[in-house]
Amino acid sequence: MAQPCKKCLLAELAATDFTEHLLAYIRSVPEESRVDEATYQRRLAQCRACGSLVSGICTQCGCFAELRALRPEQRCAAPERKW
Repeated sequence: MAQPCKKCLLAELAATDFTEHLLAYIRSVPEESRVDEATYQRRLAQCRACGSLVSGICTQCGCFAELRALRPEQRCAAPERKW
């Protein structure tokens, strides 16, 4: 069995039906319901640098980091709030 990919986001993992469906959902979120691209990329960079990211999932809260980072109303779940 393969080891979990630490510091990987879903888009960086091997494609499966599940990851492809989730990434398609992320792409389908309307512009008015998401943060701007620069903010999204900054948030994802902070998630990648965090020790709590494992295979696209934040171990602080159990969410998919790429989905949480997309939403304006969401915040980092880590106690020190990285974003």
